Amino acid sequence: MNASTSVWLIVLLAVVGANLPFVNERWLAVWPHAGRKAWWQRLFELVLLYLLVGGVGLALEQHEGQIYPQGWAFYATTGALFLTLAFPGFVWRYLMRRR
Repeated sequence: MNASTSVWLIVLLAVVGANLPFVNERWLAVWPHAGRKAWWQRLFELVLLYLLVGGVGLALEQHEGQIYPQGWAFYATTGALFLTLAFPGFVWRYLMRRR
């Protein structure tokens, strides 16, 4: 897998992972959950998926070569980007009117 494919794979995983807590009622889209999830459960799931996507990105970077050390600014930026990618799912879950 070349670097361009790795980047697009991470972007796709980030978009899916950021919206996943808002589009279903299962834990990590696998385990059933009784009733509706609370907002704090969705937030916890969002953090877990951020860490999971980051782990996949770290593994792909390790596969390409040496891992570049990152500081706090990298994690603040990627966290903000992950929250931005979660906006469509948030709007669909909480802001759209349903009949």
